[in-house]
Amino acid sequence: MLLSSAVRKSLAASPLRRQVVLMGGQHSSLLGRGATTSRAASIRLLDVNYTMHHQLPTATPFSSAAAAVQEETAAKPSSPPSSSVTGEKPFVPSPDRKYKHFQNVELTPTGVAIIRFDNPDKKVNTLSFALMREAQTMWEADIASNNDIKSIVFTSAKESGFIAGADIFDISSVKDKSTLVPVIEEALKFFLHMKSKKVPMVAAIHGPALGGGLEWALWCDYRICTDSKSTKLGLPEVKLGLLPGFGGTQNLPALVGIQGAMDMMLTGKNILPDKAKKMGLVDLVVAPQSLESVAIETAEGLANGKVKKSKPKKKSLVNRLIEDTPPGQYLMWSKVKETVDKTTDGNYPAPYEIIDCVKYGLAHPGMEKFKHEREGFAKLAATKESEALIGIFDGTTQMKKLSSGADPIKVKKVAVMGAGLMGAGIAQVTAEKGYDVLLKDRDDSAVGRGVSYMTDNWEKKCKRKRMTNYEFNTNSSRVTPLSDQTESWKRHFASADLVIEAVFEDLALKRKIIQQVEEVTPDHCVFATNTSAIPIADIAAPGEEVKRSENVVGMHYFSPVPSMPLLEIIPHAGTSGEALATAFAVGNKQGKTCIVVKDVPGFYVNRCLGPILMEVSALVKEGVPLDRLDNAMRKFGMPVGPITLIDNVGVDVASKVSSYLASADLGVRMGGGDLSLMSKMVEKGWLGKKTNQGFYTYSGKKGKPTIGAEVTSYLKEFTGGNTSDLSETEIQNRIVARLVNEAAMCLQDEIIENPVCGDIGLVFGIGFAPFRGGVFRYLDSLGTSSFVDMMNGYAETKGEHFEPCQLLKDYASSGKKFHGN
Repeated sequence: MLLSSAVRKSLAASPLRRQVVLMGGQHSSLLGRGATTSRAASIRLLDVNYTMHHQLPTATPFSSAAAAVQEETAAKPSSPPSSSVTGEKPFVPSPDRKYKHFQNVELTPTGVAIIRFDNPDKKVNTLSFALMREAQTMWEADIASNNDIKSIVFTSAKESGFIAGADIFDISSVKDKSTLVPVIEEALKFFLHMKSKKVPMVAAIHGPALGGGLEWALWCDYRICTDSKSTKLGLPEVKLGLLPGFGGTQNLPALVGIQGAMDMMLTGKNILPDKAKKMGLVDLVVAPQSLESVAIETAEGLANGKVKKSKPKKKSLVNRLIEDTPPGQYLMWSKVKETVDKTTDGNYPAPYEIIDCVKYGLAHPGMEKFKHEREGFAKLAATKESEALIGIFDGTTQMKKLSSGADPIKVKKVAVMGAGLMGAGIAQVTAEKGYDVLLKDRDDSAVGRGVSYMTDNWEKKCKRKRMTNYEFNTNSSRVTPLSDQTESWKRHFASADLVIEAVFEDLALKRKIIQQVEEVTPDHCVFATNTSAIPIADIAAPGEEVKRSENVVGMHYFSPVPSMPLLEIIPHAGTSGEALATAFAVGNKQGKTCIVVKDVPGFYVNRCLGPILMEVSALVKEGVPLDRLDNAMRKFGMPVGPITLIDNVGVDVASKVSSYLASADLGVRMGGGDLSLMSKMVEKGWLGKKTNQGFYTYSGKKGKPTIGAEVTSYLKEFTGGNTSDLSETEIQNRIVARLVNEAAMCLQDEIIENPVCGDIGLVFGIGFAPFRGGVFRYLDSLGTSSFVDMMNGYAETKGEHFEPCQLLKDYASSGKKFHGN
């Protein structure tokens, strides 16, 4: 029992967590409007003390090895890249530049060879197939036989970082993934060949050292990193359904211990310099300006014996009991597997393969462990889950580019109208990205609450060491609180370049605000409305209140804004290209993944939610138990089930959404359900979690939701006593069919631009199972023909609301895929 307790405490001290997808559907501003106590939910692949977490970290979703520069890799080809395709200049060697991916090797008088990673055609260094081939050429030509070399320093000539990781598109371009095994084996032989020279090697790290970049550093004898905010170390391969393939699953546990290594590899999280030093991942942390000189001095010391080689950090007694004894290891691995099982439902194979590789390496200390690792990597690379996750990553890079050619205006100052949770959240992310922000509300108390919201969030970041006190003060100084009572507010607005309105959903109010803003802002100022229901065209219609209709655009944020990654940008027919480009550029800088959506009721994400809510009400009417509905959709891969979703956002809000869309232009696609399910609950005051009573009854923060007697009685009345033992698969099929059909309809009606946009919108908007890659990749995997046959079957038995749209029928008959053929 003592050892078991020690295991639990040790694991809990460094919780094994991983953000897979940011659950946003329940937090869209339409669904979140008025639901002030709603909290974001997220999937955690690993969390020792597992709960469904509701506070999301700032979104850098699916950060891969090259996540630092997603925009650079946008629209990369799926075939092996060539210089003509990628835009890179053909490399011609010269005496001053012998290699494409490296600067010429520099040898100091004391025998330190300095090898600097540097591809001039790239913003960051990535570990590509081409780099590895050239590294071998460079080593043989300049290093292997040079006896004057006493030690080596690996560093980067780029300010942007060390190595941002493996080039994921190299991997995705390989059709037969089994051929990756010899490619990785060749790389491993090179690392072993480097070690065979038997001279000390130092990794001098500034900026990101991720994925293959960190694995390269792990082969070195000593690691030094800078204390820069941009410096981060990690092995994020699990986020793409992969594992570290260049020895990482073996070298990392040997250096930092099994628990620390599993924490890193199973979460894919970044390690900052101070933590890296504390856990033994690096040996020194220095100022950026001192990095190279300290690295050279250290390399000299390692060569002459004045500096000792890095050794694994000494384990505490507790950690030795856990990691180095059979009982401790048994308990540790049991707990890790239990947590993975609970949080993945078996949908993500990568965590299991990582565990297997580490365990295999402990049992097979020879070279076989590396063979096992690379075979595991190739196996994962061939899975549909990895393909889906890479597709999402690729999609997010594509979303960084706006298809229109207009240039945005230069934005220095952003005004936010409305200091509620939405407005304050928008102001927060805007200030954090360096904009001057004007936060205005009707009175000082209202704007004060908004400022307090931001301040509280920043203080939490400081406590968690995600923000320095200097950054806290800088961000705070960028925000100017204003109200109608502030005499100078008009003077402040006179220099605003963008105004974002986040007030109540009232058309007259929004148009009145535009009128006020146009009177005091310059002609170039763009006006963005955060409406989630009112058509942008109605808000922007030229008239007495609106004179600059071309400057009006929709920016639909998802709540809570600081956490949610998605931003829908909605131009109306008269929105200028410059206004659209400006909204897109600001959204990108705010850290959002932006999708451009047509101006229709519900836009894209909420429009797709409507039929889901209708089908849920239909299933409840048939007598399907609430917990079975939730469990079925969680097993499908959604972060929370639909009943919990409704409770979290507010039954009143969900009822309003359903009613609004039912009276919009979706026609029969919003049929088949009974909206009185929620409207009668609203009449009873059962508004969900915010009132401690919705479908579930909530008692305390940690109390498990239960279904009370009153709800049971109400549901019996609503269902007419019906009961149903509908299977999980049937529940999943019916709910997903309604969702996917509406998404396809949006593509058919050009509400979204392409399938990639549709996939990204629903993965980041409602948490559609990321391991499925989005709705359109899901269709490709399942087969559109099979999906249409299923919907036709439901249309015959359940009604015309299951009738598949024409686009699905066309794809089914032609065999065409949404993502290539």
